Amino acid sequence: MITKESIDNLKNHLEIVDVVSQSLELKKSGANFKACCPFHGEDTPSFVVSPAKQIYHCFGCGAGGDSIKFVMEYEKLTYPEALEKLASMYNVTLNYDETNSKPKLDLKVLETINQYYQKLFTNNTIAKDYIKSRGISEFSIEKFEIGYAPKSIDTINYLKSNFLNLADAKDLGVIDSGQNGLYSRFIERITFPIYGLNSKIVGFGGRTITGHNAKYVNSPQTKLFNKSKLLYGYNLAKENIYKKNRIIVTEGYLDVIMLHQAGFNTAVATLGTALTKDHLPILRRGEPKVIVAYDGDNAGLNAAFKASVMLSQSEFEGGVIIFEEGKDPADMVKDGQIQKLNEIFSNPTPFINYAIDYIILKYEINDPMQKQKALHESNEYLKSLSLLYQDEYKRYIAQKLSIRENLVKVTNDKSRVKFDNSSTKIDIAELCIIKAILEKPSRLDLVLDLIDASMFEYHNNEFQMLLDDITNPSLNSIVLNERLEDYDDKRLENELLILLIKFYSKQLNKVLYEKDIDFRKKANLIRKLKDNISQLKKGKLVSFDIDLLK
Repeated sequence: MITKESIDNLKNHLEIVDVVSQSLELKKSGANFKACCPFHGEDTPSFVVSPAKQIYHCFGCGAGGDSIKFVMEYEKLTYPEALEKLASMYNVTLNYDETNSKPKLDLKVLETINQYYQKLFTNNTIAKDYIKSRGISEFSIEKFEIGYAPKSIDTINYLKSNFLNLADAKDLGVIDSGQNGLYSRFIERITFPIYGLNSKIVGFGGRTITGHNAKYVNSPQTKLFNKSKLLYGYNLAKENIYKKNRIIVTEGYLDVIMLHQAGFNTAVATLGTALTKDHLPILRRGEPKVIVAYDGDNAGLNAAFKASVMLSQSEFEGGVIIFEEGKDPADMVKDGQIQKLNEIFSNPTPFINYAIDYIILKYEINDPMQKQKALHESNEYLKSLSLLYQDEYKRYIAQKLSIRENLVKVTNDKSRVKFDNSSTKIDIAELCIIKAILEKPSRLDLVLDLIDASMFEYHNNEFQMLLDDITNPSLNSIVLNERLEDYDDKRLENELLILLIKFYSKQLNKVLYEKDIDFRKKANLIRKLKDNISQLKKGKLVSFDIDLLK
């Protein structure tokens, strides 16, 4: 069992915006961040993350909690598994009770193997010659920690001789087991270590130099390694991405290395897969312009189209670069075409233009039936964009197809306003009072002397919940509600005065028309209530024995 002290230590290291943004696209919204909720389908963002409170809450489905709860729900992990995942992300050591303790995964296995591969590379003439033939400098070899994985038995023996845990090595994707026992995942390959967002090594990519069937292989899926959520070189590029407000997404390891070598140090690469929605949270960091730089073969053109559709629908700024004539960025750097690359990267084709061009080029538009199909597919794509883009690009489609603009149909779906048809009444003033207490619990001492839950007309349940447990996650929706004002102490006192005057005035009315009450008791209550209301109207916060009204 993980000790409470180490859990508290981990929590002190967690930053909820950082944790959530590794899985969701977060957009700034006032003091908070918003996204579409991952726990229920929605088009309008209702998922709010508060960096001040270190919590999240969805106003659509009610999901909420802290960083640990988010990882549990999103990754479908148990509480201990979520703690271990976050601890590995933030390089925090978890301690376990001696009884029934679970051994911690030794992440040093990856670091040690990486050093081993690097050392082997320096002594491997074939690997060095290949890398140098691609134009990669000694500085880049060191910067990107390029290594060489030997025969399988050599890796296994190295792990054993250095007393590294073989079970951990298997869990981390360094080795695997088959019918003939353990074998290395990377055999006679040049290795490229891959780092996560926390700049900790999570796996490897490997390129064969001895003719294996697969030219490139990656680490298998592990607790740390998910190729759909990683970008090669991001650990080295991220600071420059923030400074230059640009990220170049390429297809291969060598493209990234050579582009960095030529000064294009915002380059990254996907890991043998196309861009996916899981990559969007990483690309969103720092809100850079995204340049998708792919090869001009059919696979590259198709991948660029899919990326353009996805990125334009998510309203990313940037565009597409296609490298023709069988050349890629690495080739151009090797050939010294740095200036030409500068020009190319400065003039990408905008995502929407590229997507529309790609769609129309699939059809023979001189044929009316083919032109109709091109128009239909272009329309369908256009409908997935915002109203502004729809209006702007219907002209572009009309020009490309040589048709009248009114034939390009747009939709108003994006402008529909959703109304809450719930019959539940809310009172902003009452919720603001509850929010003020939640944000500064020390105010509860003042409030408890004056009011109880029965004084809230609409939100007595929420106030009682606050009294029972002020840390109740169900109250997160109030803390993160942007419609609610933030009260200072003076404003809170004024609102309490209003609440109390309103409550006692209603009680006075009730007593005045009450027939089944003793005359003396009634007269006494009327006098006390009127006196209280008078004091409150003078700005004096006074208490009242609420039991007298029962």
